[in-house]
Amino acid sequence: MQMTVTTPALLFPAISLFMLAFTNRFLSLAARIRTLHDEYRRSPDKSILAQIDNLRTRVRMIRNMQVYGVLSMLACIFAMVCIFQEFMLAGQILFGASLLFLIVSMLYSFLEIRISIQALDILLQDMERR
Repeated sequence: MQMTVTTPALLFPAISLFMLAFTNRFLSLAARIRTLHDEYRRSPDKSILAQIDNLRTRVRMIRNMQVYGVLSMLACIFAMVCIFQEFMLAGQILFGASLLFLIVSMLYSFLEIRISIQALDILLQDMERR
């Protein structure tokens, strides 16, 4: 199969949308952390600490999602350069690496979603206790 420059270029919109989604998740978590921090200062509560631990884990995962997303984008760009310069094997390898980085980023996203469900469970348990 002959690869052209347009093959890796097809990933650009997908990677960009994922990066935008990851940034939005990060910003919403940052706002939630600030709110919880203020709540905890006013009245310390174990459920708030549990939520903060959960959010810390999620922020780290989002950072990893973004790192692998950026690596995917860079590998994709270098794949296009290699293909344009007619270094086909290097271009194919870099394109494969780009896909692998994107897969890792998506796996982190999947795991972060699972953890976010645990955060909701913490809130539901707190509501049930009251």
